[in-house]
Amino acid sequence: MSTSTAPRPLTALLADLSRSGVRPLPPGSAERLTAAASQIGFSCARIDLGDCEDKAALLTRIATALEFPRWFGHNWDALADCLGDLGWRPAKGHVLLLEHAGSFRERHTEDFETLLAILRESAALWAGEQLAFWAFVDLSGPDAG
Repeated sequence: MSTSTAPRPLTALLADLSRSGVRPLPPGSAERLTAAASQIGFSCARIDLGDCEDKAALLTRIATALEFPRWFGHNWDALADCLGDLGWRPAKGHVLLLEHAGSFRERHTEDFETLLAILRESAALWAGEQLAFWAFVDLSGPDAG
């Protein structure tokens, strides 16, 4: 006798605070995640890193997508501060979709690892506030489907 469980809807997954954090972005799921986030009142930002050349461009793309305040200092500490606040983006939770990040990871491994560490810290901080914070990372390159 086989017991199978139906897959959880994306809205239930996103709302599950115990599972939030930094995760791989499943191929072809960006649109569905965006829709699910919107359905449950989460903010969602899609950030294309496909042709991102360096740390400065990475920080600018994140700041632009998340509408960071003018005081954003364009450094790692300022990124951590802004991701730990997000008061200007009131929502029941937050979803970041970092698309086509593979090339950036290959060319800027240390910066990419620093970014992941900051995203993990942000998720833990938000979990302490009882708010889900997700960062889905697509490790494909800019030409991937």
